[in-house]
Amino acid sequence: MRYAVVIEKAQSNYSAYVPDLPGCVATGGTVAEVEAEIKEAIAFHIDGLREDGLPVPEPASQVEYVEVAA
Repeated sequence: MRYAVVIEKAQSNYSAYVPDLPGCVATGGTVAEVEAEIKEAIAFHIDGLREDGLPVPEPASQVEYVEVAA
């Protein structure tokens, strides 16, 4: 499965979350680190849903960039 991930810069690190998996978050010191952490978090989150007998949400979010005149 391929989930959309939002990565945000914080003051001293990066954070990431998955819109289609509420509560699935990660942090890291660099973009590469937070990407690796969110991949692990997604796998852990999905495993937890399955263990609890809950449905695994299908990826549904889309990511687009829009240009705005400054």
